[in-house]
Amino acid sequence: MVLEVLNSVHYNIISMVTEVVPVASIAILLLTGFLLLVWNYKNTSSIPGPGYFLGIGPLISYCRFLWMGNGSACNYYNKTYGEFVRVWIYGEETLIISKSSSVFHVMKHSHYTSRFGSKLGLQCIGMHEKGVIFNNNPVLWKAVRTYFMKALSGSGLVRTVTVCADSITKHLDRLEEVRNESGYVDVLTLVRCIMLDTSNKLFLGIPLNERAIVVKIQGYFDAWQALLLKPDIFFKISWLRRKYEKSVEELKEEMEILVEKKRRRIFIAEKLEDSMDFTTELILAEKRGDLTRENVNQCVLEMLIAAPDTMSVSVFFMLFLIAKHPQVEEAIMKEIQTVVAEREIRIDDMQKLKVVENFIYESMRYQPVVDLVMRKALEDDVIDGYPVKKGTNIILNIGRMHRLEFFPKPNEFTLENFAKNVPYRYFQPFGFGPRACAGKYIAMVMMKVILVTLLRRFHMQTLHGQCVEKMQKKNDLSLQPDETSDLLGMIFIPRNSDKCLDH
Repeated sequence: MVLEVLNSVHYNIISMVTEVVPVASIAILLLTGFLLLVWNYKNTSSIPGPGYFLGIGPLISYCRFLWMGNGSACNYYNKTYGEFVRVWIYGEETLIISKSSSVFHVMKHSHYTSRFGSKLGLQCIGMHEKGVIFNNNPVLWKAVRTYFMKALSGSGLVRTVTVCADSITKHLDRLEEVRNESGYVDVLTLVRCIMLDTSNKLFLGIPLNERAIVVKIQGYFDAWQALLLKPDIFFKISWLRRKYEKSVEELKEEMEILVEKKRRRIFIAEKLEDSMDFTTELILAEKRGDLTRENVNQCVLEMLIAAPDTMSVSVFFMLFLIAKHPQVEEAIMKEIQTVVAEREIRIDDMQKLKVVENFIYESMRYQPVVDLVMRKALEDDVIDGYPVKKGTNIILNIGRMHRLEFFPKPNEFTLENFAKNVPYRYFQPFGFGPRACAGKYIAMVMMKVILVTLLRRFHMQTLHGQCVEKMQKKNDLSLQPDETSDLLGMIFIPRNSDKCLDH
């Protein structure tokens, strides 16, 4: 009897609550409780950075990356919060690190060999689980990297010297093709054509239209940079993504045509040894079933765009630095005359060109092109006392790190910064460890050969005192000059001319 009375009272209370408290009020209470729970959880992080603030913090930090670009946003957060910062990119925790000990830890360990980026964006540009640059599947990346390492080291380095020197000489003999009506040399186009020609002869070996492909490479890079961190909703709006898809398809179609020509050449070759190179190795791997056709095409594309994309800009900045610092040019010319003199440059000269090497290093430190490295944690870890969960995105701000530690004059361009041996934990222009740049050795060879061959023939001047410090730049996936500027050309003066002797 008592239980029946209590049950009736229970049901009456529920009925009364339902009538008194509106459904909307209950929803608001539940939402408030949830947000408070999330607030309290997120604020337990010991890593410096912007606050979560009911989800507004992650939204603001992501928007800042989309608005400012990767590089500029990373520099902003490191300057504001310190050298180890927690932010969010598309809602995912992301660490921005510019402290050398932390950078060293991440590069050293194999559980940071994956990269991160928008899956839809990487699919659009062909890099999702293909190629080597942004392949974020560690198993597939490791399988493909083997082919790159073989092509970019060993006997390939010896051949690079001759091929690169011949290409530079050929393009300098046709310098009028990259001069404008005022006689100024379009240095970026010149260096990009040299890099593409050298890469083609080393890794593909099929005649191509350099100028046309250089333009398509720039379009591809712009798409890559624009799509890498875009939200999924962006890819659902066709008119927003259409121009980027077009740029990507133009280069991919060009690569498919070139690789198909290579396949036909291999098929009719009497001796396969005569056609053996990077692309041939990939095609043979495809025939064995080790690689897909799409992956082969993507690998060739990445091999051909790597040098015209970032290394060309590095050399471009180097030439502007040489023009501004005559004492550095004098030291380089003295070493060239001592080591190489009047003969052709050789592979055994590379180790002897120490001034040139230090100049390259200081240029890449002072005015980097690739100043960020993007990784993802594959397992839980602790970095310099901070807990890092599996799946955390990590951006290594190498460019900032190079101006914070070890170097005696970090904010100046001077060869004094490399007068003494620099421990590699403080200087990482190519990275190190299991995901270091596969082309770091061949890149150094190519840059040395280009500088030596070019400087032996020409002295360079900038327009109206233009220099890298005053140059307008965009810092996103990499740091690039604003190519809409009218002051990116240079004056090339032959070394044996009276005008050059006056300098």
